[in-house]
Amino acid sequence: MKLKTLLTAAFIVCALSYAPSLMAQPVDPGQDPDVPIDGGVSLLIAAGVAYGAKKAYDKRKKEQQDLGAK
Repeated sequence: MKLKTLLTAAFIVCALSYAPSLMAQPVDPGQDPDVPIDGGVSLLIAAGVAYGAKKAYDKRKKEQQDLGAK
């Protein structure tokens, strides 16, 4: 059973690594390819900012609790 799962996982990883190259669009050599910052990158940036803000908030809250306990 483990071998079957391992082989399936390896097949899926290999198949996914070739998928982007199959769907790639040709670029006109005379043009500069523009790379838009679409929703995916924007969401990753927003998630990183939110995560950093939460970590800073938790750290500040813990420091205040440590000072109040003394």
